[in-house]
Amino acid sequence: MALVCKLQSLSSSLSSTHFRKPNSINPQPICSLHFNSSSNSSPFTEKTSIERYQRDQWLYKNQLDQATLCSVPPDFDSIRQNDIALQLPELRKLLQVLREKRESEGGCGSGKCGPGNVFLVGTGPGDPELLTLKAYRVIQNADLLLYDRLVSNDVLELVGTGARLLYVGKTAGYHSRTQEEIHELLLSFAEAGANVVRLKGGDPLVFGRGGEEMDFLRQQGIEVNVIPGITAASGIAAKLGIPLTHRGVANSVRFLTGHSRKGGTDPLFVVENAADPDSTLVVYMGLSTLPSLAQKLVHHGLPPNTPAVAVERGTTPQQRTVFAELKDLADEIISAELVSPTLIIIGKVVALSPSWPYSSKEVSCLVEAI
Repeated sequence: MALVCKLQSLSSSLSSTHFRKPNSINPQPICSLHFNSSSNSSPFTEKTSIERYQRDQWLYKNQLDQATLCSVPPDFDSIRQNDIALQLPELRKLLQVLREKRESEGGCGSGKCGPGNVFLVGTGPGDPELLTLKAYRVIQNADLLLYDRLVSNDVLELVGTGARLLYVGKTAGYHSRTQEEIHELLLSFAEAGANVVRLKGGDPLVFGRGGEEMDFLRQQGIEVNVIPGITAASGIAAKLGIPLTHRGVANSVRFLTGHSRKGGTDPLFVVENAADPDSTLVVYMGLSTLPSLAQKLVHHGLPPNTPAVAVERGTTPQQRTVFAELKDLADEIISAELVSPTLIIIGKVVALSPSWPYSSKEVSCLVEAI
């Protein structure tokens, strides 16, 4: 398939309004630079959004100088539409450059270029020192990297100087790219012979939709290499000194997602079987559904004084934690104003953390009583 046509098919698969030219007087993407990085509504990574634009400025040429001109309120739909309108011409140019580079380097046999390499790379919970050596090597050698909101800026700073970065993150109320668009981008650049790296926070196959991307690409005849990362459950538990399993305390661990596939508010239909005092529960993306989850767990037999902890931005310098008994955890989270990404761990093993706010004697009695 022709490379430029591939991106044209990507644009035509969406509403044409997604790709209309931005208003030259008041381009919405630049207004988005006024988002505060600590705001719940920000669609960008941990640092301020202007730094994101500086990192990806090859996609937003001549736009930074206008960053202070906007004063209108942010409109997520307009931001997305104009972002993509700005990005498409540069993406097409990059596809052509990569194709010509592949041909000039003799990467084509019989006049036909084979596909490039696609890597789904887990970057861990945020601390760049938790990257695997293989992940680091692949990141250094990439031509194009598509990265999520949960990939820390410290990890992005490891990217090779010749690589291009493209933000495809999602947050509540704002998706910079739909999942289908991400699939098409990966396919387009793989067909151009590029080394394409899909960076994901944690592990790409644990609530990271890596399986969907891998399945799509394999159906198109593209080989996918998965490089596992330390999932947030393991990395954050280790940081807090919490053993996810512990002889005599927890004989199993279970990972839950706090969001349903269709974005429902009460997806935790598995709670009846998850309310096991001898198991550890780890809840990903569960801030909004925690009150319902806690009530259901108690209703199905989990003691209300079960130790629990919520961890915002675990393993990073911005990490914040809230320890509480299950019955109080939702209220304590509200008081502390924790925001996404926050991981929740529920179970007796939480009381084994050195940071658990009970004395060692009280912890021993608590664990025995539960």
